[in-house]
Amino acid sequence: MKLYTFFRSSAAYRVRIALNLKGLTYEQVPVHLTRNGGEQRTDAYRQINPNALVPSLEDGGAVINQSLAIVEYLDEAYPQVPLLPGSAADRAHLRAIALTIACDIHPLQNLRVLTYLSREFQVDEERRNVWFRHWVKNGLEAVERMVARGKPGKFAVGDTPTLADIFIVPQLANARRVNTDLSGIPTLLRIDENCQALPAFQQAAPKAQPDAE
Repeated sequence: MKLYTFFRSSAAYRVRIALNLKGLTYEQVPVHLTRNGGEQRTDAYRQINPNALVPSLEDGGAVINQSLAIVEYLDEAYPQVPLLPGSAADRAHLRAIALTIACDIHPLQNLRVLTYLSREFQVDEERRNVWFRHWVKNGLEAVERMVARGKPGKFAVGDTPTLADIFIVPQLANARRVNTDLSGIPTLLRIDENCQALPAFQQAAPKAQPDAE
């Protein structure tokens, strides 16, 4: 199994957590997103991921792109330590949390979006960070409400980590990187603290990766 990853990518961070929770062995192939104009843009990597994004997972001849698709693939192919437990309604709730982060928050703070703001609209770093903090804070407060009205325990749903926690923790790491105000999300912060105590999350953290700078 081979994971194309970048230490600071929150999408790749999600997949590393999932792999670790399931106890799967995998090879990391770093793809640096800014060096030499971005290694993800090379023709060789586009053969692996046409969107020129990380992560990508190779497993048994299959190549899967997009972090949510990869995590769901892992849950189906390696069902030990299920990441989508419970009833159909419970699983829909978990997916809704993950999709809110992946589709509503992440795209607005993605590297290529921020780079476009700087290049095409001459947005300086401070104004770019204001943009980042606004959308991340707004989105995380929505996730806080979603989690709080569900069945939170030690983690987002119950007392074992699930798909929701896999998406929450990397997004909080991104938020902290630009000093986002997190005062309005006490449930998520409590969940994050519980996750950070687990080796699967510790070993997936950006600073623990072989390509970390």
